[in-house]
Amino acid sequence: MVERRGGLTVLSHLVLVLGVIIVAFPVYIAFVASTQTSAQIAQSSPISLIPGDHFLETYRVALFGGDTAAGSRIAPAWPMMWVSLVSALVIAIGKISISLLSAFAIVYFRFPFRSVIFWMIFVTLMLPVEVRIGPTYEVVSNLGMLNTYAGLTIPLIASATATFLFRQFFLTVPDELVEAARMDGAGPMRFFWDVLLPLSRTSIAALFVIQLPLAAAGHHQRRHVSGRHGHQTVDFRRRGLHRVERGDGQRAAGDDSAGDRRHPDAEMVRQGPGRF
Repeated sequence: MVERRGGLTVLSHLVLVLGVIIVAFPVYIAFVASTQTSAQIAQSSPISLIPGDHFLETYRVALFGGDTAAGSRIAPAWPMMWVSLVSALVIAIGKISISLLSAFAIVYFRFPFRSVIFWMIFVTLMLPVEVRIGPTYEVVSNLGMLNTYAGLTIPLIASATATFLFRQFFLTVPDELVEAARMDGAGPMRFFWDVLLPLSRTSIAALFVIQLPLAAAGHHQRRHVSGRHGHQTVDFRRRGLHRVERGDGQRAAGDDSAGDRRHPDAEMVRQGPGRF
């Protein structure tokens, strides 16, 4: 019998509520700041906790573009958010799909150098993103995939981490399930689809929750292949806003030429082929 203690329950709930407040307070401050002008934020010390009266104007300009009070022109963020969402979904779903199949092949198929191939995949975790940027751009450029969704997603669609996690999970599946599937006449893909996938739903959901924000934030490689038109991600907009906040002349946040001059591979991006 579990004894219920009212004081302990109240204390635990207070701790949880306090944790939520601590986590949500910076988000609320960012929201309040977004409803005020730069002058209002600079003049208020400390910053006001009451939302300002520029909510509709600020978010209209942020999402659909327009001129700011400082005279800068802001590029619309909605198309960039759409590109980021599509590329993040394709990368996350692609990583999970490829990792499931590769882990299934490594665990349930016998072929030469199976362990060597797995460790070759696993060793790729030691390669930082910065090391892969140059070769990735060269391959994407040679294949003519600059300024395309394929160029944004295919180079990032494989995951050694997900392959390793699915392999470890498949190793825990009892061999009796494999024998029972064979006795019922199920082939490898039938066993994969009807047995392994339902058992892997929790792992798939957990990896999707992890991979989706990572794919959305993984702009270090995507910015080199998205060029100036059609397939820019939100990172281009964020760097443009930083330029406006620093007061770099009258450069607009959506000024593609200014963005390209600051881009480390601007010349390559301008010379590379683009479909859009």
